[in-house]
Amino acid sequence: MTLDAYAAHANGHHHFQLSIAAPTGPDHYKKLHLAGMGKLLDYVNLMAYDFAGGWGNCSGHNANLYQNSQNPNATPFDADSAVKFYMKEGIPAEKLVLGMPIYGRSFQGTTGIGQPYSGVGSGSWENGIWNYKILPKAGSTLMYDGVAKAYYTYDTSTKELISYDPPDMIKRKVTYLKGLGLGGNMFWEASSDKKGADSLIGISSSSLGQVDSTQNYLHYPNSQYDNIRKGLQ
Repeated sequence: MTLDAYAAHANGHHHFQLSIAAPTGPDHYKKLHLAGMGKLLDYVNLMAYDFAGGWGNCSGHNANLYQNSQNPNATPFDADSAVKFYMKEGIPAEKLVLGMPIYGRSFQGTTGIGQPYSGVGSGSWENGIWNYKILPKAGSTLMYDGVAKAYYTYDTSTKELISYDPPDMIKRKVTYLKGLGLGGNMFWEASSDKKGADSLIGISSSSLGQVDSTQNYLHYPNSQYDNIRKGLQ
């Protein structure tokens, strides 16, 4: 209501969007009043990543699409279960946005995916997190879990496993979300991406076929950032 009132005062025609970053863990999303949220929100951005990390007992996929009942330790969470729950509880498919990571999570001293590990090691900006633009690491082999629909690399000499989304996984996820009629996808976060043909954002854009364009009404002339001061012109 506040946004609508502001729009009427400031412009009279423009609809200011209201969206949230939403959880993909059932302990959290089952507490949400999704039917009501579906009526009010323009987009629900699912944070479909950080499914496994240093808080768990076993190495796991960072952003898998599905569960793997053959290796449950590798898939404590999955994107598809969250997507289906949100839709069932009242969020229109076209308002759901699938989040994708532009980074990988590492596990050291492990024999494979879904196995115990000794630590997460260092990272690009936080222990256990590596920017996509430096992956895969030299000496590692890219592996694919066809059940969970997720990739990871493993180095047999260092016993380091890193779960991340390479270009092919972005294409698979775009195919998935288009098949369900979802509203699109988002990324966290842009500075970790590669340039050129291996850019995950670029691959997503070309795979989707079109990019939504919304008129910008941002006015923040005192911002410390040049692009914001100029209204993203």
